Amino acid sequence: MRSVEALLGRGHRDVLRMLALCVLVGIVAGLGAVLFYYMLKIADFFFMEYLAGYRLPHAGHEGPVFQTATATSPPLRRWLLLILPAAGALLSGIIVFTIAPEAEGHGTDAAIEAYHFKGGAVRRRVPFVKMISSALTIGTGGSGGREGPIAQIGSGFGSILGGYLRLPTHERRTLMAAGMGAGIGAIFHAPLAGAIFAAEVMYRELDMEHEILVPTFVAAIVAYAIFGSVFGFHPLFITPDYRFSGPAVLLPFTLLAFVCAGGAAVYVTAFYGVRKVVLHGLRVPNHIKPAIGGVFVGLIGFLIPDALGTGYGVVQALFYGEGPPGHGDLTHVASWSWFAALFPAGVSPQTIAMFLLAAVAFAKIATTALSIGSGGSGGVFGPAVVIGGALGGATGMLCQRLLPEIPVQAGAFALVGMAGFFAAAANTPISTIIMVSEMTGNYNLLVPSMLVCILAYVFCRRFNLYRQQLPSHLEAPSQIANMASAVLRQLTVSQALALKRDRPLVVVSRDADFHAVLDCFARSTQACLPVVDAQRRLTGVIDTRDIRRVIREPGFDAIVIAADLELPATTLTTGDSLLVAINRMVVTQSDELVVVDANDPQKILGTLSRSDVIAAYDHRLTERSL
Repeated sequence: MRSVEALLGRGHRDVLRMLALCVLVGIVAGLGAVLFYYMLKIADFFFMEYLAGYRLPHAGHEGPVFQTATATSPPLRRWLLLILPAAGALLSGIIVFTIAPEAEGHGTDAAIEAYHFKGGAVRRRVPFVKMISSALTIGTGGSGGREGPIAQIGSGFGSILGGYLRLPTHERRTLMAAGMGAGIGAIFHAPLAGAIFAAEVMYRELDMEHEILVPTFVAAIVAYAIFGSVFGFHPLFITPDYRFSGPAVLLPFTLLAFVCAGGAAVYVTAFYGVRKVVLHGLRVPNHIKPAIGGVFVGLIGFLIPDALGTGYGVVQALFYGEGPPGHGDLTHVASWSWFAALFPAGVSPQTIAMFLLAAVAFAKIATTALSIGSGGSGGVFGPAVVIGGALGGATGMLCQRLLPEIPVQAGAFALVGMAGFFAAAANTPISTIIMVSEMTGNYNLLVPSMLVCILAYVFCRRFNLYRQQLPSHLEAPSQIANMASAVLRQLTVSQALALKRDRPLVVVSRDADFHAVLDCFARSTQACLPVVDAQRRLTGVIDTRDIRRVIREPGFDAIVIAADLELPATTLTTGDSLLVAINRMVVTQSDELVVVDANDPQKILGTLSRSDVIAAYDHRLTERSL
């Protein structure tokens, strides 16, 4: 290892150290994803299947962890669907608002806020509280996803590691972001998209946190390898071999973009409307507010059970209906029987399916807003995928009727709708295109996905699911500091002195009396006076603060000379950067420093103040803009 370090040099050693830490973050995030997944499945099995007798439908490659024989499966107790979401939300609310209030909600916003404004610091208890509270919320029927919890869990582990090793702030932030991307990439079987999502979700504009991409790639690879070793290396959904059939089909896909944008606007408005009314409006303890939302979730779930939990089964059933026979279709979902009974005899199953998908989409919007917006713990990506898939499927079925001459597949529209809806709601079009492609294992619909995601993103820019996102890279506090440092590092002290040539340097002799020193200060705007000997060689410096101290002592002005006031001078040379200059001013708590010749430390060339540094910085920015 020593030979490798000697070969690579110090800069590369730092990179290797960071990548090694990212491997460690990936291991912990992968294990955390495995643990969180098991907790979700245990909660699903116990509350929904064992108690209520309702087996939540799931994605094709995501079967139940616990197998139960049909003969011994408990009967459906539909009335429990009214109670369980409120009970789970109440338990979750008590845990969260008692131990770690920052674990409420969908979690991704909290991770973004910690990255931008808290130096990547996350309390150690947050990942564990988030795991338990999210499992309770989602496992009892609350409509939530895994993205928010695993984002906060993975980022929390990265932050904890950075804090334990006492890393600098920028490195801890990097590990935090790497943990977030690794966790998302693992649990959604989408390592590439998880890594890009962590970089893209930080900003509302089409911008990315480029510095974290490579570390997040490394952590995501490791986390996915661990998660896949337990649950298999396969996409989340089973989908037919949908393909892009030609440019004509882009016309109905353009209609889908408008549908996704409108649906996303409703989704965001409903989510934050519930937060405003319930979480921030009701004058009751925060601990019970999630349960209030859970009551209404139970009412909706009693009528449309497919709006409970993650809801992946509805989209999977739509895919099954267009694939090889043997898996089932939308007629097998829990809401089909009573919903079909609302229609008169003779209505085609496709018409019923179209309206059912639309009903599930809006019911899912309502249950997600009530479950998570009221303070419950869970993600918003999973529900958005289901909503987008349902709206996409319904739009595809509608286009089949309106445009029979164009080869439209409802399942293909559902797949693209999954991407377009979340891209619009979260302002993350790039990572979402890749995310849905990895989740479905279908890369043949990239062209319509690109079209729908970008159009939906543009149409829905006024609405934003993640309120802690900053407009762009340039607005980030860390980047502002980095940009200022970069500019100051490029400028030298000699360049700053060149801008103040018209201001003469004032120095004072060592044997000058106190009144002469005051006269020198009166004739100058300098914050410090260089003290010189008879050969005008630098011997020290007098600061304005020392003058004020002496003035307050009566009688001292008659006996004090400059030599009595001078202190050793902290100096700069003309070749020093302005970043070095400002750092020395901070360390010495000085407003101005003496500039000397690099080859002759006692030869005075001038003085440099904080205002001179700022003037040089502003001058450089003006030059660049022109």
